[in-house]
Amino acid sequence: MQLDRQAFLDRLNEGKAAYEEGDPSDSCPYDRYGDAESQFGHRYWMKGWMAARSAAESQPQRPAAASTGQ
Repeated sequence: MQLDRQAFLDRLNEGKAAYEEGDPSDSCPYDRYGDAESQFGHRYWMKGWMAARSAAESQPQRPAAASTGQ
């Protein structure tokens, strides 16, 4: 694997998709302490996961619709 912009974007998008599927952050398939490729994958997968989480948390939450009971 080449450690370039395309690989960076791929790992970033993998992390975002994982968050959207409900995967926890510790489900990263890349080894933080592995070789350079694994560390690269882990770093940018986590950045994508955290970006998706931040985006989800920054959206205002709608209150539940009140029932009228009529």
